[in-house]
Amino acid sequence: MLESTRIKTEIPGPKSRALMERRHKSVTSGVGIATPMFVQEAKGALLTDVDGNTFIDFGGGIGVLNVGHTNARVVEAVKEQADRFLHSCFYVTEYEPYIELAEKLNALVPGDFEKRSMFINSGAEAVENAVKIARAYTGRPAVIAFENAFHGRTMLGMSLTSKTNPYKKSFGPFVPEIYRVPAPYPYRCPAGKDCSGGCQGDCFGAIEKAFVSYVDPGSVAAIIVEPVSGEGGFIPFPDFYLRQLRELCDEHGIVLIVDEVQTGFGRTGKMFAIEHSGVIPDIVTTAKSMGGGMPIGGVTGKAEIMDAVHTGGLGTTYGGNPLACAAALAVIEAFEEEDILGKANALGERVMGAMREIQEKHPDFVGDVRGRGAMAAMELVKDAGSKTPDKERTGEVVERALQEGLLLLTAGQYSNVIRTLMPLNISDDELEEGLAILARTFDSVA
Repeated sequence: MLESTRIKTEIPGPKSRALMERRHKSVTSGVGIATPMFVQEAKGALLTDVDGNTFIDFGGGIGVLNVGHTNARVVEAVKEQADRFLHSCFYVTEYEPYIELAEKLNALVPGDFEKRSMFINSGAEAVENAVKIARAYTGRPAVIAFENAFHGRTMLGMSLTSKTNPYKKSFGPFVPEIYRVPAPYPYRCPAGKDCSGGCQGDCFGAIEKAFVSYVDPGSVAAIIVEPVSGEGGFIPFPDFYLRQLRELCDEHGIVLIVDEVQTGFGRTGKMFAIEHSGVIPDIVTTAKSMGGGMPIGGVTGKAEIMDAVHTGGLGTTYGGNPLACAAALAVIEAFEEEDILGKANALGERVMGAMREIQEKHPDFVGDVRGRGAMAAMELVKDAGSKTPDKERTGEVVERALQEGLLLLTAGQYSNVIRTLMPLNISDDELEEGLAILARTFDSVA
């Protein structure tokens, strides 16, 4: 085991191993786990397991904890709401927190026009409803999505998602009228160009070709895009590419859906990642860090589009639960009062700098460093020449970092990308300790 001041016992420790035995006997094996330990408590950017080991959390519940574990504002808001009422179903008996959150989100989402919002339970449900709304508004069936995309694990979400294993394997057939096109990816340009100096946009023609070869633009209801591919490997879409996409949608009357489930709420240094490009979406989907740990997703868009659905066509029993709405309002309050966006930008600069130092030291297997704001990543390869993905070494990095007290997550089509989703309000000391562990871990696998 690597030297550590945080780890008290080998991971998994005895209590975690005992809980794993219970898990194997009670929970389906289809539910995967990323780390072999059980959390006891968490605060800020620190997580402590049942064996007393404390970890610096660079995973953030897969991007859910931008304002940190058990954020004081969020916890207090949830407690206060719990004392009033837990549930009524907004579609049966309405309540003010839902309305207030809709007003806040309508004001935050880019676009100087009237907007409407609705709330559901997750990012996947947000995507499902955004597509439903776009189809109702346009009267068209088709949706265009991108390679490296992840849009959820529901049937439509899986259909839009680009990675087969584990997300789509054995679950077909999938939803029809989904068309996939190449996404910009400078390190592995889908157009076969040398994009080492930055994306040249040669792959944009694939969309126009799709209109000739696969689907008539008059049949396309929506194009859905993540401004930074999340599960696909933290690959930013160039601003000019997103602007071209907006122009294309305008030309053909297509609804532009921007999936901000992972990129939203400050992760890239703006409230929403699409703001970097200046592009105004028709619909934005949100979830993850909006709730600060509580389950909630949102769909926000132009009023004329959102109101195109017949009354009763949208709904869910738990969507916009009062506890989750209270939590989301507390998250927004934190952004308004604590300069979290400023922290995100400073954090991103430090993390990207540290990653580039690791790449300079290990250029043979750290193929690419990329990201936007605090949404940063390193892609590991077997050698710089072939760029063959190195899933095995990536897994070893995660395992060794965990043994030293740092929780990491992977991403990418080949699970060969290390990504960072630490709370944006992580302390400087915790950040530096985490980055030091990360650097030592890469040294150990060289």
